[in-house]
Amino acid sequence: MSEPSAPVYIAMLVTPHFNAAATTGFLDPFRAANYLRGQTLFQWDLWSETGGPCPASNGMSVDTKPLSDLPDLAGCLLVVSSSWTPEAYATASVLSAVRHGSRAGSMVAALDTGAFILARAGVLKGRSATCHYEHIDAFAEKFPDVDLREDLMVFDRNYATCAGGSASLDFGLILLQQMHGDTLANAAAKYLCHNSIRHPGTRQADTSSEPLGPTAPLKLHLAIDVMERNLENPLPIPDICQRAGISQRQLDRLFQSHVRATPAQYYRDIRLDRARGLVTQTRMSITQVAQASGFGSQDHFARAYKARFGLPPSRDRIEGRVPFEFRAWPMYKTAP
Repeated sequence: MSEPSAPVYIAMLVTPHFNAAATTGFLDPFRAANYLRGQTLFQWDLWSETGGPCPASNGMSVDTKPLSDLPDLAGCLLVVSSSWTPEAYATASVLSAVRHGSRAGSMVAALDTGAFILARAGVLKGRSATCHYEHIDAFAEKFPDVDLREDLMVFDRNYATCAGGSASLDFGLILLQQMHGDTLANAAAKYLCHNSIRHPGTRQADTSSEPLGPTAPLKLHLAIDVMERNLENPLPIPDICQRAGISQRQLDRLFQSHVRATPAQYYRDIRLDRARGLVTQTRMSITQVAQASGFGSQDHFARAYKARFGLPPSRDRIEGRVPFEFRAWPMYKTAP
């Protein structure tokens, strides 16, 4: 790709409780490139729906410009950075800005859960995308017309999505590389003490070590993988054993040794973990959530949910939508 002849403008659209580290990590390669070249290769502003101070998830606040002043985005890079409850901020003006960038032929990108907003705007239909792993199940349920991938970043023509976190730095470096070549991108990575750039196709989680680490037996990993692929329609434990190539007695022994739970307990808990994401991150009915998590009875689901998380799903739907930094405990952990 030939180098741009004029500075590239980056419109960074943030929503309340966005991830500050992901956002600044994404911008830092462009700041470094300007410094290393001694010229303005990139310019950027932070935008929000109403402008003014916008709170980040870590309690910081950044000054932003209102979307009503957003300039023509032709030839620009529009990046949506969102974190907790992204659809709560998918307002008419935010969706309009995304569609404006798309119609202008700009690259439209998203960090963390920003993919929800791009999908709600309709620009990801039939395309590939990713988002933070904690929200992947919710995204898949809400946007089945998007090819969702569990990669750190995904590029599909003029659209790009990133899981957020530290991957945002790699994401910025890849875009810098595409626009100005390997030399400047590698120099920026070195300047930022980033030893190696992770590229598209890199998975968010190392499947060889998730979720128990690389020392756990392969058969245990295989059994858990079968469970994770069959959450909506749970398989009987004997069927899981058959697919993993292990006897039920051996599987029971491995689970007790490495997980401190029976296979059935573990299987139920990961289905409940999925349910909690759907309860707190989507507007699916509790009945729909129960079905999507493999529970045929809503009463059974509600009892199991309360036993694991300390409160019923109807109440967690309210309290779980509180921004993460104000919550009493992290998602997927039993309340003390």
